[in-house]
Amino acid sequence: MAHAIIPPYLLARIASVQEPAWARAAHAARATLAAPRDYRPGRTRIRLSVEESGTLVAESAPGPERIVWDAQQREELPGVRVRGEDDAVTGDAAVDEAFDGLGVTFDFLWDAFGRTSLDGAGGELRATVHYGLDYDNAFWNGERMVFGDGDGEIFTGFTRSLSVIAHELAHGVIEDEGGLVYRDQSGALNESIADVLGALAEQHHLGQRADEASWLIGEGIFTDQVQGSALRSLEAPGTAYDDDVLGRDPQPAHMRDFVRTIDDNGGVHINSGIPNHAFYLVATALGGRAWERAGLIWYRTLTAGTLSPTADFAAFARATRLAAESEYGEGSEEVAAVRSAWEGVGVHEDGRERPGA
Repeated sequence: MAHAIIPPYLLARIASVQEPAWARAAHAARATLAAPRDYRPGRTRIRLSVEESGTLVAESAPGPERIVWDAQQREELPGVRVRGEDDAVTGDAAVDEAFDGLGVTFDFLWDAFGRTSLDGAGGELRATVHYGLDYDNAFWNGERMVFGDGDGEIFTGFTRSLSVIAHELAHGVIEDEGGLVYRDQSGALNESIADVLGALAEQHHLGQRADEASWLIGEGIFTDQVQGSALRSLEAPGTAYDDDVLGRDPQPAHMRDFVRTIDDNGGVHINSGIPNHAFYLVATALGGRAWERAGLIWYRTLTAGTLSPTADFAAFARATRLAAESEYGEGSEEVAAVRSAWEGVGVHEDGRERPGA
């Protein structure tokens, strides 16, 4: 199943709009919902840095192998190859933004976790841009990132948001580590981990501390006509947008507001707000650069090989606590922060608090 950044419930709401002023957006949303998203289950470089003494230091580090294709407004993949690792800037904003975003995500994974590309083995990073006509989404299909250009009324081009690029690439990391079934709570965890890595990649690129970051996913993909800042907020789930056409951001931040639904694969894009907010609470409690401790705990949890593909929130909470204990010690502030965060969103390791409690 391909993983898309725009939830189906949001596209369905846009598709149902009858006002002539939003006719193009409604048509684009209907076309996006109907479009196919088939799922299809290195290099080295020299990096220079300056030490405090002023000495210039050169070291080798893995480099990405990026390739970008242009679908030329067709719904066919991969499209026409337009830029590779040794090619110059093209001047096409979507091509160059996608290329740069792939590189930024690669750098984040390497610098933060010592991971070489999505598969940990230097695998190619592939992207296709200009997918479909007025296509209102971006998705990971198991082998590449695919970006639409948006309808111009509600959504702009999806390559404009680094957190969107890194979020979708993160699905590749999750898959490589065994995956989380894309339904119900395990699916919400899948979406949440992708959001976490997307936010951290952006913070790493900007050099931000936890208290400086926006904690938004998809900032910049709405036009000025939309009353909203982004698709989701890890800091305050449910507040990312409140718009006449889109409605109000439905994400909960606590288990008492857990949404029971058969839509959206059991609410994977909605209920991800709960583990998203738990991560935010851990990161801000620990302070500093969020990828260094909070992010490392989440990454260790994902890559330990002990997480069930059908893990629910309680199981994931327990796994993050165990990862924090392994990394920092049982009595550490990191473990305390993890415990406090999950309790703060109403998730307990024994699962005693149920949705709606």
